[in-house]
Amino acid sequence: MSDTVTTPEWHETQADSKPERSPGVKLLFVGLIAAVLIVPLMLVWALVYDRQNQAETAQSSIVDGWGGSQTIAGPMISVPFMTTEEQATEVDGKVTTRTVEVERTLYISPTSNEVETAIDPEEKTRSIYQTVVYNADVKGKATFALPADLERFGIDAESLQWDQAQLRVGISDARGLTEGGKLLANGEALLLRPGRGPSATGGQGFFAFLNWTGEGDLTIDYEFGLRGNQSLNLVPRGGRTTWAVNSTWPSPSFYGSFGTAESDVSDAGFTANWLVDKLALGQPPVSTSDYGPPPANASNRGFGPVEVYEGDTASSGETRVISVDLIEPVDLYSKVDRSVKYGFLFIGFTFLAYFLFDIIGGARVASAEYLLTGAGLVLFFILLLAFAEVIGFTLAYIAASAATIGLLAAYSAAVLGSRKRAMFMGALLVGLYTVLFVLLNLEGYALLIGSVMLFFALAGVMYATRDIDWSSVGRAGKTGAQTSA
Repeated sequence: MSDTVTTPEWHETQADSKPERSPGVKLLFVGLIAAVLIVPLMLVWALVYDRQNQAETAQSSIVDGWGGSQTIAGPMISVPFMTTEEQATEVDGKVTTRTVEVERTLYISPTSNEVETAIDPEEKTRSIYQTVVYNADVKGKATFALPADLERFGIDAESLQWDQAQLRVGISDARGLTEGGKLLANGEALLLRPGRGPSATGGQGFFAFLNWTGEGDLTIDYEFGLRGNQSLNLVPRGGRTTWAVNSTWPSPSFYGSFGTAESDVSDAGFTANWLVDKLALGQPPVSTSDYGPPPANASNRGFGPVEVYEGDTASSGETRVISVDLIEPVDLYSKVDRSVKYGFLFIGFTFLAYFLFDIIGGARVASAEYLLTGAGLVLFFILLLAFAEVIGFTLAYIAASAATIGLLAAYSAAVLGSRKRAMFMGALLVGLYTVLFVLLNLEGYALLIGSVMLFFALAGVMYATRDIDWSSVGRAGKTGAQTSA
């Protein structure tokens, strides 16, 4: 005698009785999870910004008292003179004019100025932060000559008070001036006094009283030491200006109103030469206006429209600057910042691979597994930032990417249920991190490489899912099995 009984298999029934979500719904859930991960990515971006601000604060403290970014202006000669002007006043509704005598200043620019500068850079470090400072030896020779047709500039030569003439040299941060400065007027040493620099340096610098009556040519030889941080700028003025710069720093940047006449950059350092002619500069040899400093927020870095003061009256003008910047070879914060902007692509490609294994390969990937994988991808950028501040960007990138790839490949073996699939995910991540490194170092081709990569990725997904019915719903699993005894 035999009996047949039906024994329900509860675990199998509970796991498989629920219908599968359609591929379209799965894709929607994956997209929502990826969108949620934008929040931690934005927090990482904010962390990069905060660390960059901390680095800039630390660098400022390193160079505090050393001297900031320096601007050299001059030499130039200032001579006061008396002139008459008509002034209008209003009393009880009536406007009256009167002629008054006022004092103005004539600013005389050199007919030629030959400047030579040797920059000796030095890297200073505090904790994990560092910045570059320099000692510069500045030497030059300027020639002055009063225009023969001075009256055509509206100046009466007889009104010039030559006994109060001054020779002015501007330094934007006078804290950087070192001992050993000298001024020679036709071979005669002048007594240097602090302050009264040109307006182009905010009045900072030094000056000397000058024994010159405007007759004949005046030759000024000058020399001084200057300490500064990162950049050095020169304000050309008047006639022909030449500037020759040399340094052992291997990664300079040249910018400003005028390009270099010639330059040579190598691992051993650089040399650069500028030539600015008076016609290109667009400034008269004498003026009653002193060109002021460029605005701090000038978009063209170091020159721009400014206010020029003639007595108490402002008029429009422009200060032009030639600049040398001792840039850091690797700006790690900008590279980390750019890498974070590609973070969503990393998440998208990885989730896409999981999704294809889910709907095509039969691996069931839960929402929590997507989230944990996304957290690992976000953590890469934090590791990159933390390591880069200590060991440099390239080594940090290798270490952070190797750790992330190893972690996610091992986790994928459990999620996808296959070592072969895990090896595929590891290879995918290696490819993604390699492409990102190339994009960070070939910024000019980033758009081209990124768009081609996205095109082929989309084409691959279209091909792999060409037979998928996105609206279909999976069948319920087994409800039981017959057994006999």
